[in-house]
Amino acid sequence: MPHSRPMPDVAAGVNELRVSGPDGTYRTFYYSAYQDRVLVFHAFAKKTQQTPQSEIKVAKKRLKELLNA
Repeated sequence: MPHSRPMPDVAAGVNELRVSGPDGTYRTFYYSAYQDRVLVFHAFAKKTQQTPQSEIKVAKKRLKELLNA
């Protein structure tokens, strides 16, 4: 599976970066709709196969707050 994939459930332009290590598996959501920068706005420890809806909800809220600031 690729290390990064689009997350249209959060918003257009959002991707999920997957990182695994000896201490666990982590996910980070980032927004790359800007040409010259990347906005990392949510990270969490992955404990299930599917991304929990609660994490998607938090990500949507944070991205909206950051883009409207």
